This record gives sequence, C-alpha cells and structure tokens, in this order.
Amino acid sequence: MNILIVERMTIKIDCEEIVWYLLPLIRKEFAKSLIKDHGLTQRKAAEKLGITEAAVSQYILKKRGDLKVTDVRIRREIKTSTKRIIEGDIQIMKTETCRICHLLRVQGFGKEK
Repeated sequence: MNILIVERMTIKIDCEEIVWYLLPLIRKEFAKSLIKDHGLTQRKAAEKLGITEAAVSQYILKKRGDLKVTDVRIRREIKTSTKRIIEGDIQIMKTETCRICHLLRVQGFGKEK
C-alpha cells in the first residue's frame, strides 16, 4: 500500500494580504501622523479614520500594523494623505487609503516571500 503525502500550501489572494497586512499598516501610519503631526487626540483620529479609539491605541502601542514604511516617498505621501483626511470627509479617507495601498503594492509590500 502506497501512501501519498501532500504538503499543505497556503495561498493568499491579494485582498487577503491587503486586509491582514497593508490596511493595518496604513491605518497605523495615518493614526500616528494625525496625532503627531496634526495634534489630534486618539478619539479624533479614530473618528477621522472611521475606526475605534481602541484600534488607534493599539496602532500607537505597536500592537497592530507591525510592518514599517521606510521609503521616504511613501512616508511623504502618507503625510499628504493625512492633510487631506484632516480637511475632508470619510470618502476622502477611503480614497487616500486606497491611494497609499496602491503605492505600497507597487513597492512590493504585502507580497509573500
């Protein structure tokens, strides 16, 4: 009797990678910038980002969004995004989140190695 052992593979689709890795990274960077650069409280940052104050706290305490953005151009774009978020509504936040996600994907963030 022959037994076939099949190695189990995990395949992540793009959307799954975005939800698990990029979205927390983007929200963390936005929250940090809103608080540090624009003087918002955690509560106000949460309102602007459409997330809970507890989520913002976890981003600030590095319990979520553990990837780092080191590319200077993307960091500059994040700062531009937070200026737009401060001045805009929830739709602007959604647009800016998608814009930064696209930039990160082009740079290879979220790709499994």
